[in-house]
Amino acid sequence: MKQMFIGGRWLGARDGRSMPVVDPSTGQEFDQVARGGAHEVDLAVAAARASQSGAWGRMNATERGRILMKIGQAVLDHADELAKLEAKDTGKPMATAKNDINVLARYFEFYGAAADKVHGESIPFLNGHQVTLVREPLGVTAHIIPWNYPAQMLGRTVAPALAMGNGVVLKPAEDTSLSALRVAELAVAAGLPEGALNVVTGLGEEAGAALAGHPDIDFISFTGSNEVGALVQQAAAKSAVKCTLELGGKSPQIVFDDVDADRAVPIIVRAIIQNAGQTCTAGSRLLVQRSAYERIVGRVAEAFAKVRVGTPEMDLDCGPVMNPAQLSRVNRYVEKARASNLKVLAEGRIADGVASGGYWVKPVLFGGVPRDHVIACEEVFGPVLAAFAFEDEADAIALANGTPYGLLAAVWTENAGRLHRVAKAVKAGQVFMNCYGAGGGVELPFGGTKRSGHGREKGLIALDEMSTTKTLVHFHG
Repeated sequence: MKQMFIGGRWLGARDGRSMPVVDPSTGQEFDQVARGGAHEVDLAVAAARASQSGAWGRMNATERGRILMKIGQAVLDHADELAKLEAKDTGKPMATAKNDINVLARYFEFYGAAADKVHGESIPFLNGHQVTLVREPLGVTAHIIPWNYPAQMLGRTVAPALAMGNGVVLKPAEDTSLSALRVAELAVAAGLPEGALNVVTGLGEEAGAALAGHPDIDFISFTGSNEVGALVQQAAAKSAVKCTLELGGKSPQIVFDDVDADRAVPIIVRAIIQNAGQTCTAGSRLLVQRSAYERIVGRVAEAFAKVRVGTPEMDLDCGPVMNPAQLSRVNRYVEKARASNLKVLAEGRIADGVASGGYWVKPVLFGGVPRDHVIACEEVFGPVLAAFAFEDEADAIALANGTPYGLLAAVWTENAGRLHRVAKAVKAGQVFMNCYGAGGGVELPFGGTKRSGHGREKGLIALDEMSTTKTLVHFHG
């Protein structure tokens, strides 16, 4: 059984409880992790707070950056081991898992190099005064991450928090805790001081709720569903704690009739089948100008029919979904679409020889989807693509903005003016033009609008989110 990492020590749950670790490709348990709760969260927050007056708090920014760089190198040195662990824990293909580990390392490299580049300001003021603005750590930062990209999400949220000198408490998803525990071990070996990083494994309604509502944290980062995000924000509000929320999306691919189909189609397909569609930024809506609808959607259908689903070792296009609840969720949306007599334009295939107990879903493309249908408006979080026709530029914008979400979008056209007009009009935190997705996108500020959440991660802006300012006013006469 894997223990939690708190205050520089490996600990089991006080009551001895544990949780199964299940391989999504087989449905079989292969390990266990400790099931922490409020007691363990208390210990972790206290350890993170103590780190602020200990070696971590006394360390200068250059030294912090060097440790983060060493963590990044340790991740690369153990990349094969970590990729195998991530693939088994999540069911994703090995190629995807290897990319996730490379991105994890990149987060620590990027923020390690940036740690001593955060400068203050001098503010002109009254004669006889010197005013400076300095950036300081928030203190104790809490991070609740999801199961779809456990390694990437750890790097995305933990690395900038550490770069700014915060004490971190991480609560990984109960389904996928293994990479976080192994990275904590590598971080200690790289020289990270006691209490700077604490990992509490447990259920969301137990450890996660205790962490979000803890009275001695200074910041919460949460990625997950709208429903849980609302609870996290409510818990944060009780202590007037700042939070960053990333709550999913229903991202449109807006395709005009002058598109280069040879370039666009493979990317459009990849954007929905990647990680079995279990991606907040999945391009789950295909919006095509009516004059090109049959041609473009036909090409997408041809590519969709070739998609293959299998185990990590098979290294096919996508793997299983994460757990039985996710399997039920995706199947429920597909059944609703079929019950509405939506046309199935293409389906992928599950590879021969996979375990019958795995959480397998066939990728599916639906055409002629009404704009108010449930699969047009709600996040499926699976490999389900809905295709729509639009008339013109104004109609495309209205359709793209016609959901409660606003996380990511793409615009495909060879008309440069239209490309920028539509990109500007779409309500989303990131808009890609004649491309899609960032391959990690460590350098690119990321976050949502509307019900996709608020706050920004990635890029240098994340260092602002993970810190606070202090204004120093000196009267010298």
